[in-house]
Amino acid sequence: MDEVRGLSMAEPVQATGLVRTAFADCRAPDAVDQLVKALSPADLSLVILFLSPQTDLKGFMHAASGRFAPARVVGCTTAGELGRDGYTEGEIVAIGLPSAHFTAAPLLIDDLTTLAPQDLIADTIRNRHALAADHPDWHSEFALLLVDGLSTREDALAAELAVGLGPVPLFGGSAGDGNDFGTTYILHEDQLLTNAAVLIQVRSDCPIRVFNTDHLQPTPRRMVVTGADPAKRLVHEINAEPAAREYARLLGKDPEQLSTFTFAAHPVVVRIGEQTHVRAIQRVAENGDLVFFSAIDEGVILTLAEPENMVTHLERELSALSEQGPPDMILGCDCLLRRVEAEQKQMANDLSRLLARHRVVGFSTYGEQVNSMHVNQTLTGVAIYPPERS
Repeated sequence: MDEVRGLSMAEPVQATGLVRTAFADCRAPDAVDQLVKALSPADLSLVILFLSPQTDLKGFMHAASGRFAPARVVGCTTAGELGRDGYTEGEIVAIGLPSAHFTAAPLLIDDLTTLAPQDLIADTIRNRHALAADHPDWHSEFALLLVDGLSTREDALAAELAVGLGPVPLFGGSAGDGNDFGTTYILHEDQLLTNAAVLIQVRSDCPIRVFNTDHLQPTPRRMVVTGADPAKRLVHEINAEPAAREYARLLGKDPEQLSTFTFAAHPVVVRIGEQTHVRAIQRVAENGDLVFFSAIDEGVILTLAEPENMVTHLERELSALSEQGPPDMILGCDCLLRRVEAEQKQMANDLSRLLARHRVVGFSTYGEQVNSMHVNQTLTGVAIYPPERS
């Protein structure tokens, strides 16, 4: 985004309440009742649920069965939530899109191991034409992708879907499991699935803006991946040295002390065309390999990046989205590593206030998708504005 003059920290962003949101403690026995009461789903086209991994998932699904009808229901588990007051944990976040302004076509992809590209492309084109036929006078379109964050298939999936979507902007997030990296789930109607994804194609009479932003600036320090297993997102060697040891050397750190915060504070990026994209490191394997969150291969040149102040950056970027008037709400997919960095630098409270003031609602992810790419350490989302009326 271009740098623009935005709102000050003290100025509230006014919203019309067009998109409905609801929040509940995931441990509350009446969590479903709370969400249904707040959303009033009788006139909703779609309900999106972001579920804390602390949720009793089977119990929640049983209690929620049929309760949001006639709305279609999709969602996923999280690595933390973006709630009413910004960063939160242990919540269920619900977003409701009213049928008076939105129509949606969820497409379940129930097996990421054996993608069928031609079928995916045909299905996305068919859905897009059906939505356009139903509402030819609505002209805003976007696609939201929720995908198993431990599948390692996000890169291939985003690339295939982009072909079928054509000019329709895609954004999304990889489902999380807190900081455990055990199992992540995709929710589609009454099903909880692993190794799956759901693509939600949306058409609306509301102006929208899909965006992707990060606060990282490349440095002159570079390294070359000289040994890797792309299928498993593993890097064995950097500069012909053991990967974790060489990464630590370049940072001037002890390789035994590498942590999630180290990776969040000192990410690596790759240049694609004129843009750089983060290739975030998830962890160090027992043998000293580096495990990445996204695609990596031998011969790739990695550049160390340094962060801009997160609060200053986020204020500028979110204010830019309000330049022509504030959005009704922003549905956001925010990388777990951003939250980790914010907490370690004691910026989480300031960021939470910013997120809340700009009505950013969503979840923390294991990675983000934007158009044809799977990326990391970004805030990705869609700003939804009140419909224009003559």
